[in-house]
Amino acid sequence: MNVRFLNESKAAKQLLSLCLPLALVACGNSKDAAAPTPEPVAETPAVAVMSDVHFENVYGDLKNAKFSGIPTGDGKFATIRTMYAQLTSTRLFNENYFAFRGALDDAYARGIRLVALSGDYSDDAQPVNIDGIAAILKEYQAKGMRFFIAPGNHDPNEPYDDDEAGKNDFLTAEGKEQKVYAVNYSGCKSQDATVACTNQLMELGYEKLIAQLGEFGYMPNKADVYWETPFSSYANSTYTYDAALSSADVKNRQFEICAEGEGGSYKAEGEKNLGKAFTKCTNIIDSSYLVEPVKGVWLLSIDANVHIPNSAFDPVNAKAFKGFDGAGNAGWNKVLTHKKHLLAWIKTVTARAKSQGKRLIAFSHYPTMDFYANQTDTMKAVFKSGAFQVARVPDQATTTALAATGMQLHMGGHMHFNGTNDYKDASGNYFVNVQSPSLAVFGAAYKIVKYKDQDTVDIETVSLNNVGRYNELFKYYQTEYDYLQNSSLAADVSKRWSKDILATKSYGEFTRFYFGELSRLRFMDEYWPCEMKEAATSLDAKQMLILSQLQTQVTFAQLKDIPGVLPLTATCMSKGNSGTNSGTPVSASQLTADWTLATTKATQLATAAGYKLDDFAKISAYEFYGDFHRTVYAGELALRDMGTDRVKQYKVLMNAFPANPAAISMLDGKPSDQNAVNVLFQNQFKQVFSILKGLGSGKPSDRFTVNFKTQTLTNTNTSSASFN
Repeated sequence: MNVRFLNESKAAKQLLSLCLPLALVACGNSKDAAAPTPEPVAETPAVAVMSDVHFENVYGDLKNAKFSGIPTGDGKFATIRTMYAQLTSTRLFNENYFAFRGALDDAYARGIRLVALSGDYSDDAQPVNIDGIAAILKEYQAKGMRFFIAPGNHDPNEPYDDDEAGKNDFLTAEGKEQKVYAVNYSGCKSQDATVACTNQLMELGYEKLIAQLGEFGYMPNKADVYWETPFSSYANSTYTYDAALSSADVKNRQFEICAEGEGGSYKAEGEKNLGKAFTKCTNIIDSSYLVEPVKGVWLLSIDANVHIPNSAFDPVNAKAFKGFDGAGNAGWNKVLTHKKHLLAWIKTVTARAKSQGKRLIAFSHYPTMDFYANQTDTMKAVFKSGAFQVARVPDQATTTALAATGMQLHMGGHMHFNGTNDYKDASGNYFVNVQSPSLAVFGAAYKIVKYKDQDTVDIETVSLNNVGRYNELFKYYQTEYDYLQNSSLAADVSKRWSKDILATKSYGEFTRFYFGELSRLRFMDEYWPCEMKEAATSLDAKQMLILSQLQTQVTFAQLKDIPGVLPLTATCMSKGNSGTNSGTPVSASQLTADWTLATTKATQLATAAGYKLDDFAKISAYEFYGDFHRTVYAGELALRDMGTDRVKQYKVLMNAFPANPAAISMLDGKPSDQNAVNVLFQNQFKQVFSILKGLGSGKPSDRFTVNFKTQTLTNTNTSSASFN
């Protein structure tokens, strides 16, 4: 494969001429000003995008005599986390080991040889897990596959090594929890007998991750047509492998970051705008790179991690991990202020790709625009503050700035969601963000990206419903279950989970059940206001449909006087009248007659849709709130899981609410118990079902085509389900 010299457009050249020739300045590459005529490109190979693998080495070597894991009988040890830990986490820790292998096998069987891993490829960048994933990648690399990594907020957690990190919940052979921590953890220093200490659980920073995983994109490969970083500048504008290797050295891949923004050539302007000097400034690694693994295909791996120096930052010990904030909530919003060089570089890359006819796929760990199908504002209004991690939604200004770089297609992860969104700016730029779901949650899948021509891209979502060996560890969870059931310790009793998950027959069914339990054990408490949680966990869909039709003056305070009509209480409400209620008080017994009338109306709605009212009762409260959270994560993939009847029944509910529900009377920050029984549900759940509709009816996210020329997304899955 010939190594071609890549020329740069005049616009990019002019931009680069403004840069200072310093290591802290993102100058891009100096190339000839004249852009070559694009050559005809042969059929572009497909690229698989796998995000948020969260790989944990379930048969790893902890290198600790005190705790090696659970003996498997064949000389190995199962180094796994408890089932309870999984059921209360937004990601699996164990079964995704098998899902990752399943995804690689599937991609290989389809003839795919290029795989992008868009961050959080490991659990937390611990040596035991990095050793494990590196071994698997090398195994498939030997078959002819190539891998290209982008960092995530879990790899690295901090820019520098954390030698105090660890986990509390490794599973023992007795079904109990075992603490395993790195050697500088306080419990290790104090020789706490309950802690197993090993640096296999430390969390690696950039330098060691790049050194160990360099062959998976972080470093150039002799087979590459081209490779660069944001800081590369090749002598005489000539690309060579040796020059790329030199530019890949971590000492040549650093920029200055300060608490207030990016330093280097951006510092003077930043300080001028701020009106004071930047503080806590230090150099830090940016692991971004551009690679042309096969002629005509450019993969742009963007390191959008932003680790901002915090109050604990010590310039004397600038590599102490505690001196930096984690990157999880920063994302692209902070790239605009603290990694400005990236936007300048991306702009040159997209300009060169266009002038040279390269087919560019950009990927990073973080979404570049609203990933909640534009439901974010409604979700903020309805649920608890901070629910559903809405702080991670990029600002509109961020999306606008990224579109202005000319980037057209970005593959993101981080949120474990399946989804698509697009954006058009006033200058005519068209920008598409595709969220690749995690392999470690419900809706586990990966994306296949394939250019049909320079302006058209086909994207396919491959679901991982059937994964070999997914239940290999179930026998160890059975031991955990038995221990928890037999223990009378309050801490153990609180961690009991449903054994039914061990009866699941596929990875898809397993992850579906996992998400139901995650909703029950965590999401309902964290995300739903008290009175909404009570309704969502108490009402089946039949009762919801009747409540949507109910008109009554009976209040929540009166429900105690007429038990058995509906399973709601005034527990979450303030007692007393807010002064805004009106109407003549009625007897609590009136609710029976009002409920009967509402039931008649609900029956008519069900009949008109081709169902019996009792059919709606099959959607239990557990199924409803599980469906809601599964749709948040999987979008239209969740509707496929629901099946045609349930989708239609939810559509009946979505259209059943009053056009203008009565306002909720509040007292001391809570709903008043003098609200009529129907008011809260009709007001709040009208919005809940509106969100559900929006999430399940967003832009195409299963199989679709992106056309950059016509600026359209076209659904190519004729059998896709929708709430529309």
